[in-house]
Amino acid sequence: MGTQESYEQQDRGTGRRALLGAAVLGAGGAVLGLAGTAGAADARPASGGLKSLPVPTIIGHRGASGYRPEHTFGSYQLALDMGADIVEAGDLVPTKDGHLVCRHEPEIGGTTDVASRPEFAGRRTTKMLDGVSTTGWFTEDFTLAELKTLRAIERIPANRPHSTLYNGRWEIPTFEEVLKWQDEQTRKRGKQVWIYPELKHPTYFRELGLGLEERVAKLLRKYGKDRRNAPVILQSFEPTSVQRLNKLIDNPLVVLLSGANTRPWDFVVTGDPRTVADLIKPQGLREIAGYAQGIGPTLDLVIPKDASGNLGTPTTLVADAHKVGLVLHPYTMRNENPFLPANFRKGTDADAYGDAFGAFKAYFATGIDGVFTDNPDTGLLAREDFVNG
Repeated sequence: MGTQESYEQQDRGTGRRALLGAAVLGAGGAVLGLAGTAGAADARPASGGLKSLPVPTIIGHRGASGYRPEHTFGSYQLALDMGADIVEAGDLVPTKDGHLVCRHEPEIGGTTDVASRPEFAGRRTTKMLDGVSTTGWFTEDFTLAELKTLRAIERIPANRPHSTLYNGRWEIPTFEEVLKWQDEQTRKRGKQVWIYPELKHPTYFRELGLGLEERVAKLLRKYGKDRRNAPVILQSFEPTSVQRLNKLIDNPLVVLLSGANTRPWDFVVTGDPRTVADLIKPQGLREIAGYAQGIGPTLDLVIPKDASGNLGTPTTLVADAHKVGLVLHPYTMRNENPFLPANFRKGTDADAYGDAFGAFKAYFATGIDGVFTDNPDTGLLAREDFVNG
């Protein structure tokens, strides 16, 4: 710190954190979302912005991806219809000609019908994606016009055979289309629709000459959504990507955190030896709070599982993050047995639902500020149960 630019960045971060933090704090500064805080989810101050979001916030993970193929307008629309507070509309990856599209990964063999398209058979290739050899079809090898000929399919059909009914129904959305859809839905519904895009593999794409942050910032500016009170929260697993965004736009920013023993790929590339375990220590959290307003940890960082897969004792992460003003939006709650802690499963069927309500309650009780879920309807009912005691 010390330069004028640094002070301006610090001021922007403080303002954004105040907006995001207002969703965490109720009257008198008490943390909302804790057990026994009746009515917390109904607190909607009139000042708008992130202050208007309920706590714990229910975030539709890739839309309502428990019921529709993920990252489609069918999935996004259903999440809104179910009442999700925010829709994670966009895991952003670029095309060959520089457009941003919404796919879980740049490799699209498992989320589109590209494998059945003979005209694209020659595009199948193997690449190193963040140090992992990955074979398939990659968005950066297609123009937008070519990608628009493809149709989305269910990514995990063994767990969600019902969703395969919708295979082939929707095309791949662009981020610009999502921003327009957000505005249309806001007008139709008479209330602000929120989105929560993620920048995927930013170091990988920057090395290909397809930097994500500048493209995202340009589109947000075009639609007047680059302000600190804009209804667009941005996230990335790479801290340096979030730091770059912090210099370009004023939106609320969130650092995603994977397993404790993993290293963000940008750290690997730059030789930073720290792991996620270092980032969630008080010193690491203070550093993150200097350029971001929240963290998105995997649920195991909030409550670890024992050797049998049962929930153990909660960590101090929630309290530690709140001490430095960070909001926590962990990921990902799903209803199906394989994705639930072992003590909340019912039977062994891969596509059967377990006690998702019980699992939601356990996580809400830690004081998290929100959660990503493939099943927004379940999350909303679980929140209602939780806040009404």
